[in-house]
Amino acid sequence: MNNSTLDFQKAQSFLLTLFTKAGLNQEKATAVTNILLEGELLGHRTHGLHLVMPYIEHLKKGSMEAHGQYKVLNETQVSLLWDGKYLPGPWLIEEALNTATKMANIEGTGTIVIQKCSHIGCLAAYMEKACINGHMIILACSDPDNKTVAPFGGTTGVYSPNPLALGIPTKTQPIIIDVSMSATSNGLIHQMNKNNEDLPHPWLLTSEGKPSTDASTFFEESPATILPLGGMDSGYKGFALGIMIEALTSALGGHGRYNEPGRWGASTFLQVINPSKFAGENYFKREMEHLKEQCLQSKPIHAGQPVRMPGSRGLELKKTQLENGLSLREDTYAGLKQLAGEFGLTI
Repeated sequence: MNNSTLDFQKAQSFLLTLFTKAGLNQEKATAVTNILLEGELLGHRTHGLHLVMPYIEHLKKGSMEAHGQYKVLNETQVSLLWDGKYLPGPWLIEEALNTATKMANIEGTGTIVIQKCSHIGCLAAYMEKACINGHMIILACSDPDNKTVAPFGGTTGVYSPNPLALGIPTKTQPIIIDVSMSATSNGLIHQMNKNNEDLPHPWLLTSEGKPSTDASTFFEESPATILPLGGMDSGYKGFALGIMIEALTSALGGHGRYNEPGRWGASTFLQVINPSKFAGENYFKREMEHLKEQCLQSKPIHAGQPVRMPGSRGLELKKTQLENGLSLREDTYAGLKQLAGEFGLTI
């Protein structure tokens, strides 16, 4: 697929204006803009600027709320439960990250669970900010309205891909982990189907229980489901981890599949850990830097293809795109151009 290049500063200005015209105040528009841009910079193309179109659509329909504040439902010195009231997910997570950081600076940890959050974008997009402060961050989410992943051994979808992200500071570049507890994401399947392309691996399971690379089976009357992480071989591990995410998000949050929300959204879990309240930030970074170096020095399977740490490719791509412009998918650029015309803007 061809790409279109867009200057970062111009993209940022365009998105801020677009989300403001769509009804968000400056604070919320800024948070949404920054997180979607960060996802694109890191190379998460299904969870970067391609999300602008559905975000605008849900703002127009009212299924993503433009106005209001979250409500505190429960509170201790180190934990909070919020009702996000389906406000923009990136804004809610940014607010939670700032609040949890303040708790962690005093108590060592800060944990915030949010029920009824709208879509939060790319989880990796929140990691570097926390790591710069010397903190470790854990972020997980599930969508109580999505049932596209089948439990291991089953063919009926029960839960969502359930991503988990960790930001781990080191003495140098942070380690950024962002993995779903499923073989792939809903977004990638939609993209491959739209392009009439097969998935690179048999990540889907048909209703007859056969593994498949055919993305179109996901949209049949009896749809294929996404295999748990580990696939047909060791998907029982991904299934177990998927249950863990459901417990951390919807179960702790008090609103989930039991409630049958019928609305696109997320249950989220965020925890900030301050190493200075444990063995100390210096030791934490020294230990993780040592482990990283040992991994990077491991003899590669293929010469010329050394081991790379989680997140390193994304951070390198971010640097390149900040210098040379965002390399957008053609369908993403076309969607942004259509919105520009609709809202009387230029891109």
